[in-house]
Formats: sequence, C-alpha cells, structure tokens
Amino acid sequence: MSEGKRTVVIIGGGITGLAAAYYLQKAAKEQQLPVTCKLVEATHRLGGKVQTVVRDGFVIERGPDSFLARKTSAFRLVKEVGLEREIVHNANGKSYILVNGKLHPIPGGAVMGIPTRIAPFVATGLFSPAGKLRAALDFVLPPVKTAGDMPLGRFFRRRLGDEVVDNLIEPLLSGIYAGDIDEMSLMATFPQFFQLEQKYGSLVRGAKRTTPKEQKERKGAFQTLKTGLQSLVEEVEKRLEPGSVVKGARVERIVRVGSAYQLRLSNGETWEADSVIVAVPHHVVPDMFADYPFFAPFRSVPLTSVATVALAFPEEAIRQDIDGTGFVVSRRSDYTLTACTWTHKKWPHTAPPGKALLRGYVGRPGDEEIVDQPDDEIVRVVLDDLSKVMKIDGRPEFAVISRWKRAMPQYTVGHRERLAKIKQQMAAELPGVFLAGSSYEGLGLPDCIDQGEKAVGDVLDYLRQTEQHQPVGMYSRAH
Repeated sequence: MSEGKRTVVIIGGGITGLAAAYYLQKAAKEQQLPVTCKLVEATHRLGGKVQTVVRDGFVIERGPDSFLARKTSAFRLVKEVGLEREIVHNANGKSYILVNGKLHPIPGGAVMGIPTRIAPFVATGLFSPAGKLRAALDFVLPPVKTAGDMPLGRFFRRRLGDEVVDNLIEPLLSGIYAGDIDEMSLMATFPQFFQLEQKYGSLVRGAKRTTPKEQKERKGAFQTLKTGLQSLVEEVEKRLEPGSVVKGARVERIVRVGSAYQLRLSNGETWEADSVIVAVPHHVVPDMFADYPFFAPFRSVPLTSVATVALAFPEEAIRQDIDGTGFVVSRRSDYTLTACTWTHKKWPHTAPPGKALLRGYVGRPGDEEIVDQPDDEIVRVVLDDLSKVMKIDGRPEFAVISRWKRAMPQYTVGHRERLAKIKQQMAAELPGVFLAGSSYEGLGLPDCIDQGEKAVGDVLDYLRQTEQHQPVGMYSRAH
C-alpha cells in the first residue's frame, strides 16, 4: 500500500459493484480517507444486466426496464449523477392475467394477488365459485405456528387455495424472480406476508389494513429514465476515478495472506487488498475461494435462464388494441410466453409516434429450452402465442432478443439461513470480505444498490476497526 493507503477491491461491475465503487470513492474523497478503490469486471462493459438499445427512435431495455419508486436508493443515485430530469413514471393502465386462453383484468385492490377489496374478487372470472369460497377460509384459518421457512406456494395455498395461487398469485410473484413459487423461500422473498398473517390472523385482513387507500391519478409505482437505464451506468462510470476500473479480467483465485488478501487475475496480474467486496453471482464464488469449503452450498443454489423479446411494429399492425399495459401468463396455460408488456403504452417514451413496442418474456424453471433457440424461432414462438391473444398483422420491423443464461438466482427454502451461516464463517475466516448482489439479498435495482452501499459501510467499519495508527472515527459509513 503506497503512502499508507488501504486498498479495497470490488469484484464485479454490475449495478451492485458499480454503486459500491461510486459510494466508496465518494466517501474517501469527502472524508479524506486513506483508501484507494479498484473495480475489476470480467466483461468489457459495466452494468451487468442493465443494457439499453436505442434504435430508430425506440428505447429498448435488454434487462430491467424500471425500478420501484418507493425504494429510494435508485432515484438517489440517479439524482447524484445528474439524471433527475430524465426520470419518468410508468403510465397507469389495466394489467391482465392470461388464463385458459382469455385475458382477465387483475382484480382491483389486489396487492401481489392478495385481495383487499371483496367486490372485484367476487366479480372476477379468474376463479370458480368453489375457488372463491376456498379463498374465504383465509378469514378463519389460524396462522401457521412454525416460525421457520417454507415454500412461498405452500404458504399461499394453505391460506387462499390452489385456484387463487395458480391463476393470480403465481403469475404475479414468479415473474419477479423467474422462479417456481412452490420452491421459493417465503422468508427470503416476501416475509411481510408471514408477518401480516401472524399479526392479523388473515392475509386479506392484514393487506387491507396496511395498504394505503388508492388515490386517483396518482403516479405509477415504477420509474425509469427516458434515455434508458444504461445512461445511469454510463454516468456513474464517468464519475469513477481515472484508472480505478479494469475490464476484461476475471478474478480466478483469492487467498488470505496475513491480514490482507491476494487476488490472482486472468490477465496474469496479482493484486493485494485490505478488504474485498464480492459483487458477482453466487455460483462463481466457490471457485474463486477454492481454499474455503464453506462456500460449497452456493453450488447447489439454482439459476434460471430467461430471454426477453422486443418487437417493433407500426401501430396499425396491432389490429386488436387492448386497453392496458400488459399481461402475465398462468403457468397452467399452454403458452411458452410467460408475460408481455405493451411497452409503448406503459412507457410512451420508448416508441416514436405511430409505432408500437411489445416486449415478451420466455423461460422459467423446467421450461428453459426456448432460450437456446435461434432468434427467428424465438420470434416465431412469441408471435404465435401473441396471436392467440391479440391480432397482429405481419412480422415486426425488427426484433431485439436478449438471452440471460443462468442469470436469475433462485431464493429457495432456507436461503436466508444458508447465507447467514456463510457470512458468519466469512467473518471468522475471511474478515474484510463482503458479499453483495442479486444472488444474496434482493434482485431489483434498488436492492442491488442498497447492498452495494451497505458493503461500503461494512468495509469502512472493518478498516476502522483494524486501523492501528489512525484515531477512532477516522472511517465512517458512506451515509
């Protein structure tokens, strides 16, 4: 370490690692800390899944297309880099569930599929009379007695029955994680539902009492950037210190040497670090830390492959216009498509006047083969599925296919306990090494940014605790 500086290496240049680098360098500059930060990314670009294609007046997101407005960390980062004026909210409009070949509006007042208003639930054609009666048992069933983890699907099926789960809750929730809700961890994904049940004795009653009353003409719940989310990546990267980012090099091995760490890179370089933020997918961590067998459980955590299919049309090609912004597909339906967004309606800035932009989604646990098909075949399958729902004339002007192979980590039952145990062993054997990213504690952009910021705070705390020659308080959290 030159001039007494402490070195922090951030591995992974997705939005988590990028946010960590930004906030660590900001803290070091503002607080005049003797800390230098280096970020290493295996590919030749930063941003991970955040990628935008701008073509012929269309703005097409290859990965995430927005972030929740109520989770403020993404907006705060946008503001920090001067993009606040580019923020737009989604247009409000009906969303649908595709069940048995028919589009059904999501019942009004449903919160993640949990009804908070009885009349729309009773009136919907999504469920049979028997299914609606079964759901009413939620008002009388006692709360589950165990405080341990369980499959998300089992929890909801017990309270609301199979029909409500299969035709409403599963399409909504599994779309977020591209997962199987009968395998997903309740406590790692939606622990708030367990808390509602325990407190109110009923999911419906709890959701009704804790959901704010709807306001007319309120802004959409999601935000994005008119210039595309990749512009956030580009603006953050511009603000990183010159020479602090290395692209096209993979960290192959990390070993502890005394109180520091030695990192061997694929380009032949060897780096030393006082602290490390590991912001890469879980499945590459065990090989990176081959001398530490407690990372082995990460090898068995599944990942799902998905693809997004953006289709650009003249507006008149959509002959059967549907009043809404998109739909999700019941898993029990005979479709390869898992969801479709009428992007030009949900995000009007994404298509030029007179044009339409549809974004289809394919791939889910047990049905991932479609992701490996050629572009033309994927487009054919998606158009065939869409033709069963809406009338489209001709082929698209162009298509943008984005494949995300083994990209969606599955938070299966016991996820939090596994992660807590690994972190406990890291604290004992690898002090100063911290995990962050979508594999661990949240998939959305704000969740990843939050984890990057928290890792910065953990690093500064660790450096403060291990510093022998600086006064107490020399290192403080970024925020």
